[in-house]
Amino acid sequence: MKKKLNVLLLISFVLGALYLLYSVYYWGGAGSSGTTAYRAGAAIATYLVMPHLASTAVAVIFNGLGLFMHKPSFALVGAILYAVAMVLFPMYFFFVVAQTVLSFVGFSQLRKAGKEEGEE
Repeated sequence: MKKKLNVLLLISFVLGALYLLYSVYYWGGAGSSGTTAYRAGAAIATYLVMPHLASTAVAVIFNGLGLFMHKPSFALVGAILYAVAMVLFPMYFFFVVAQTVLSFVGFSQLRKAGKEEGEE
């Protein structure tokens, strides 16, 4: 029997992937033009945001694993990593708050569905 994809995890996965694409585009071109001082400032800003982006990238990977493998533990790790990404760069929390909430709720739905089927 084919299992249905969790819609909330799917939305969270798509939003996270789109945010990562936007961030790579935005931060990748930040230091390519301008004066030396501008490029130095852009480099410092990029290094400050890098832990946030790395955590978000790993969260998207775990979110996808939880979604496509139907494993609640992977979805939980993804949700926690989204929360960590919010803490690592609080000025950009609004970019990942929706993914965090959707991932936690999707985790609980996956866990509930697994318990009903007797998997975990």
